[in-house]
Amino acid sequence: MTPLTPVLSRFWDEPEPWTMQTYRRHDGYRALERALAMPPDDVIALVKDSGLRGRGGAGFPTGTKWSFIPQGTEG
Repeated sequence: MTPLTPVLSRFWDEPEPWTMQTYRRHDGYRALERALAMPPDDVIALVKDSGLRGRGGAGFPTGTKWSFIPQGTEG
């Protein structure tokens, strides 16, 4: 029988791989924590520099789209 290849996660064989504790033990949410500690303009610059684009037909640059969002307003 052919051995199965983990498709979803390399941590598939760990005990309780679906738990939040396992996810965080392997640096889950590290990027979110980093982004939340940064000023919004720095996050936008990072996304712009990454070249990330939307998945729509035009492939609009995500960082550019995010730069249109007003900052400092509630509601």
